[in-house]
Amino acid sequence: MRFGILGTGVVGRTIAARLDGMRHEVMVGTRNSEGTASRAEPDAYGNPPFSVWQEEHPEVKLATFSEASARGEMIVNATSGTVSLEVLELAGETNLNGKILIDVANPLDFSQGMPPTLSVSNTDSLGEQIQRRFPEAKVVKTLHTMNAYLMVDPKQLAGADHTVFVCGDDAEAKAKVTELLHSFGWTDIIDLGDITTACGTEMVLPIWLRLFGALQKLSSTSRSSANPRSARLSGNLVYFRACADRLATFHICRFAELSDGARVAL
Repeated sequence: MRFGILGTGVVGRTIAARLDGMRHEVMVGTRNSEGTASRAEPDAYGNPPFSVWQEEHPEVKLATFSEASARGEMIVNATSGTVSLEVLELAGETNLNGKILIDVANPLDFSQGMPPTLSVSNTDSLGEQIQRRFPEAKVVKTLHTMNAYLMVDPKQLAGADHTVFVCGDDAEAKAKVTELLHSFGWTDIIDLGDITTACGTEMVLPIWLRLFGALQKLSSTSRSSANPRSARLSGNLVYFRACADRLATFHICRFAELSDGARVAL
């Protein structure tokens, strides 16, 4: 399948690399493809420039948002949530119409510093805003409650014994996205319902970020401690992510109501 990935950050690169490794055709979209390709310095988070990453993934093409959306049969919005609508406008409504648009973005507002707040919440969500603005696109919200590496390799955490959600109005689109998630290694995928349910899943991010920050703080204040748990925490970014992801992806115990009122785990 041909995928158009919108966004050249860690999330976009990670998803693109996974799809490329699965022999899909992948085109990554950016505002200015020439500028992105020529950039030589790391980004604000210290990640290497896209050109360095692309050397390791030569089959992945770089293009504009519009070109990637036109080429892709399935589109992934991996942009920063506060600019997602703007980016999708640049991608072009006609290039999105009739296509599955997987939205993995979160509306994180960093304007007041850390931790960020949500630019939309409670009664609305980014996923809903995207669906309203592009009514002919088939928006499916998923994978946004965890870090990028876990998105494409769920076995990194508890042998994939955890849950991912899908939200969207189009049942066929959700079924196809579910197939893609299975190919990534996800085994427990829960369809929460229509796109309005994205409001709930997007609000998971504040606790994820605060847990991540709390574990980092715990580590920084206990580096000299002889406590085994403190030593295990110290400097272990993977552990921080795992703890936060364990909460955010959940371990869902489902029950069926029996006629006699008893409950049995499924």
